[in-house]
Parts: sequence; C-alpha cells; structure tokens
Amino acid sequence: MSRVQLALRVADLDASITFYSKLFGAEPAKRREGYANFAIAEPPLKLVLIEGETGEDTRLDHLGVEVASTEDVTAATARLKDAGLATFEESDTACCYALQDKVWVTGPGKEPWEVYVVKADADTLQKAATAPGDCCGTSEFRQPAPDAGRL
Repeated sequence: MSRVQLALRVADLDASITFYSKLFGAEPAKRREGYANFAIAEPPLKLVLIEGETGEDTRLDHLGVEVASTEDVTAATARLKDAGLATFEESDTACCYALQDKVWVTGPGKEPWEVYVVKADADTLQKAATAPGDCCGTSEFRQPAPDAGRL
C-alpha cells in the first residue's frame, strides 16, 4: 500500500496533535520528543508533525509518498530518472525516528518530495542537520549534484 505524506512544521506540537486527532478521528501512531506522526487509513495519509519555533506559523516541511518496500523505492527512482528528473538517493538513513531508504526530487516550486520506505524504528528525529531546524535535510532542500540524475 502506498500513501501520501504531508510533513508540517508546527509551533505548538501538543495543540497540533489535539487538532489533528479531532480532525482525523485518530491518535498519533508515533510520538517522540518534538515529533508525532499519524497513519490515517481514510483518506490514506501519513501526517507528520515536526516541532518548529514558538510563535511561528505552521509551514510545509516536505511531501512524500510512503511505499511498501525498498524495491518500490528503487522502481520509483528508475521511473523518476527516466522521466528526466534529478534525484537524490539515500539508503539506510535515520530520519523522523525511522530507518529509511528514499529518493528525493524537487517540484517546480522548490517543494521537496520523497518516495520512501520505513524499514525500522530509530532513536533520533534526524541525521546530522544540514541547516538550523532541518529535518531530513529539507529546510533548504539539498539539491542533487548535477550528475546525480538527468535534469
């Protein structure tokens, strides 16, 4: 099963959890320090909440498509490259309290998209941050190297 992921950076994690629990009629599937995610069955959605700065408006952090297997990530990578999109691949990366394989692409409005599989739980929100407030390298999406894929 695949589902769309929407990751939001929120100023008040507790208030956001309360709101989205009411909106979707579901409790978080995972709750850690500064982080929560919901695995919504209907509509199929992975909603990720990442704690941001106090007083800051909620903003988009990144978008994604969660897939069932590493093979699905590999197939998506090939499809995206064949479509002429530049890709950035990560294997066995710890991000959002999970061990993941993933591929990143950037939309025309510079919105970061990932196609990913969760392989296991992890103890950390993110790997080494590339910028302040950075989760999964998305605050200023890591642009793939020119040779990382076709433009």
